Parts: sequence; C-alpha cells; structure tokens
Amino acid sequence: MPHPVHLTTRIARRLCAVGVSAFALISCATTSHTSSTGMGAGATGAEAAATMPRPAAARIGNDIRWFRSSAEQRAAFLQAYRVAGERLVALSEGRSRGTWGVILDADETVLDNSRYQQERALVDSGYTEASWSRWVARREATALPGSLTFIRNVQTRGGRVAIVTNRTAAECDDTRANLRAEGIEADVVLCKAETSDKNPRFAQVAAGVNGLPPLEVIMWIGDNIQDFPGMAQVPMRAAPESAYADFGRRFVLLPNPMYGSWERNPLP
Repeated sequence: MPHPVHLTTRIARRLCAVGVSAFALISCATTSHTSSTGMGAGATGAEAAATMPRPAAARIGNDIRWFRSSAEQRAAFLQAYRVAGERLVALSEGRSRGTWGVILDADETVLDNSRYQQERALVDSGYTEASWSRWVARREATALPGSLTFIRNVQTRGGRVAIVTNRTAAECDDTRANLRAEGIEADVVLCKAETSDKNPRFAQVAAGVNGLPPLEVIMWIGDNIQDFPGMAQVPMRAAPESAYADFGRRFVLLPNPMYGSWERNPLP
C-alpha cells in the first residue's frame, strides 16, 4: 500500500493550484518552511488546519469498506462458493474416496483479514511484515462466507482439502490454529518456504505430501491469478479469452479489491 502524503503539503498544493485567495497563497509560500512535526509560532489558521489528523472514517478506503461492510461482498462470496459446490459434484462424480482433492488459498479466500487492513488504515499505514506477523499470531481472522460449507462438502464427498498459502513457515502453526478455530480442518496446510511461487507446492499435493497419498487436484480456489496453476499477471492480461476457459469450471476466483499481484500492473 502506498505511503500517505503529508496532509500539510497536500492541502497546500491544492490551494496553490486553484488560487482560491490571497490568504491561501500566503499559506502556500510558507508551507516549505513548516516543520513536519509541528507549526511555527506564526502559523496561519489554514496551516494549523492542514496538520490536523483526518477523521478516522476518512482513512478507510472504499476497497476496505466494500470488503468489510457491503452486501455485495457477502453475495459475491456465497455465489462463488455455490458455483464451486455445484462444480464439485460434477467433477468428483465416480472418483474413489481419498484419491482427489481441492486446493484453496488462505487469505481473502478462506480467511478474512480485512480487519487487519482496517486497523492499518486507521493509523495511516499499510502492510508491514512485523504488523502482519502480529496479526497472524492473534489468530483472529474469520471464515469468509461460504468457505466452511464448501470445505466440509469436499470432505464429505471423500476429497482432501489442501490450503496453499504464502504465509511464512514461521506463521504456519498460528495459521493452522486459526483455521481450526473457525471450524476448518484442512488435510494439509503448505506455507511459503523458499519462494512465493505456489506451483511447486501444487505439484507436492499432486505427488503426495505430509502423509497424504498422491491426489488428483480437481479444483483450485483463490483471490489472486497466481493462486491458479501456471498463471501470472502479465501473460494472463494479454491472453485471449480462451485462456480463461477453466474459470467457473475448475478454477473459482474470489474478489479482493484490497491488495494483490495486480497492484503492480500499469494502467492501460
């Protein structure tokens, strides 16, 4: 997430740009001499107002607000997991119990971390490794709508559930505990070891890992294009529509407007 711009500079520049009054122009001229930690003895009212912290509600972007409070978010997740459940019936038909499985991402797919995003926004900050690790250790992420029902359906039908996440190995025990606290008993949780590329871990699930037999993976569910085998932002953005043929069939994508690999994409 981008670092916030200092409010004094931002507001003063806007006043300079529109030239609203001589008073504002004086403020523009003196802004560069103002300490970032406080106002000088001769500070104008406009300068003082510019340094006041934003109201808490104003710090919450529409991306977090949508994810945490909208009916659309709940509908989108329930809809996606309902589609996944219908496809599960078709794809698992005739397969022997314990021979097949489903791979899911963890964050913003099964576990809801939007509270962490909101907490960071309220202090005008973004993701940091330290703050994220503290959040994971709290084990307070909640199950996203539809995820628990879908996972239990997989296991009832005889499938195995693999969670493949880019949470670090050091965070894996807390992640497993958080999942269990939400009623999610994954058959295996594979965290990031050496690389954030999930494809080697997808291959491990297929070959058999952590006591599981080799599995035929029949479905992937995630909120990032990189949660699906062999896919990445750049090639998929340029790919024809046919490259997306498995979405809604074997691949189910969930909405995440808060963060993702898409943040590095240039605007067209």
